[in-house]
Amino acid sequence: MLIRSISGLRGLTAAHDGLTDEAVHAYASAFAASCKNDGLVAVGYDGRHGGKRLYEFVTQVLVHNGCDVLALGMVPTPTVMFAVEKNSTVRGGISITASHNGQEWNGMKFIAATGLFLDQQENERLWKLVDAKPTDQSFKRGEVISAEYLVSEHIESVLAIPFLNLKAIASREFSIVFDAVNGSGSYILPLLFEKLGVKEVIKIAADGSGRFPHKPEPVPENLQELCAAVNEYQADLGIAVDPDADRCVLITNKGEPFVEENTIVLAVEEVLRHSGTGQHVVVNLSTTRAVEDIAAEFDATVHRTPVGEINVAKKMQEVGAIIGGEGSGGVIFPGVHTGRDSLVAAALALSNLATSGLSASEKKAALPQYEIVKSKIELSSREQVTGLLADIKGKLAAGATSISEADGLRLGFENKWLHVRASNTEPIIRLIAEAPTRSEAEVLLADANKTS
Repeated sequence: MLIRSISGLRGLTAAHDGLTDEAVHAYASAFAASCKNDGLVAVGYDGRHGGKRLYEFVTQVLVHNGCDVLALGMVPTPTVMFAVEKNSTVRGGISITASHNGQEWNGMKFIAATGLFLDQQENERLWKLVDAKPTDQSFKRGEVISAEYLVSEHIESVLAIPFLNLKAIASREFSIVFDAVNGSGSYILPLLFEKLGVKEVIKIAADGSGRFPHKPEPVPENLQELCAAVNEYQADLGIAVDPDADRCVLITNKGEPFVEENTIVLAVEEVLRHSGTGQHVVVNLSTTRAVEDIAAEFDATVHRTPVGEINVAKKMQEVGAIIGGEGSGGVIFPGVHTGRDSLVAAALALSNLATSGLSASEKKAALPQYEIVKSKIELSSREQVTGLLADIKGKLAAGATSISEADGLRLGFENKWLHVRASNTEPIIRLIAEAPTRSEAEVLLADANKTS
């Protein structure tokens, strides 16, 4: 199985019709052609098993097609994006990653010269080149340029956020339990913590081996070991990232999920607190409404986009947003670079907690209180999507105060909402409901499931 979407390319590495060498070659060659078979292309990988081989293979293909490669090695996707955005001579980037997908998956995220992921039109142009079955071009071979120094530059850029309260963070002497699912965040995040003055970092899955000790998506059901470790070590906080470290999720000092949606809420609060009124914030249609509640305190405007990091990032540029992101634990702060970044998220979270003087559990209780419930429907074909959405709309839209079909179907009600959409990365439909209580959200989700 091979899935290409606005989120890039993902496939099963063992499948004869999945992420084969032939498929990787085709996409890497097409990307080289889109860069005019010339100039620098930044490349990194997320550390998962088999990723290094694909990284070296992609590097080979690009070099053979005339591109120089800025070789970052095992780094977070945000570091690859940072490398592109901050270097005007870089024509684009490729991150070898399947993000939060399981061990049997890998993929490629394609980055434009702007440092943003390819948008829909740019992806379609790339796909057209792929479908034309490109062959290697007879250009002068490129060269490989080692660029591990960019890890330090990325960290220093985060530390340079002007309102980051480094003194308060160091004074709190935080004890953190860290889970990088042994992926690309294994080394860079602990380095950041050290620079921030964190007193103790207890690593439970941060050896960089790429062997996932649990399902890699940083959601509560996959973080039970982290929750237990926070209690065992009596730590102040648990921090988890996904394999390519663009998402950051917290565990409270009581060993309970801070809830992945609240990462962006903390970040928005911290940034708006240090900014003038009338700022703009951008999140996607599936992100908690707590963002609106926080934004209202600072007279800020919230804009919502279809799911997909590029959609949020481009809207942020359009409206001049100071902060944005997604409720999955993805925070975008353009002051560092315009992409989801777990380093930025972790730093802003620690600064918020340090200056508030509250424990993580106390801070969670002080935030707007909503419950999000999620489920999914497995698809045998993507053709099912249209019928399912029409069915749900027909049966539930009557009581809605707002209806958006910008990305699937989002129904807004007085104090709750439902979003139903096809996944960009898996053959499923995602259903998400939010309400003031879990039972209300579950009822809304159950009503949607009944119609499907």
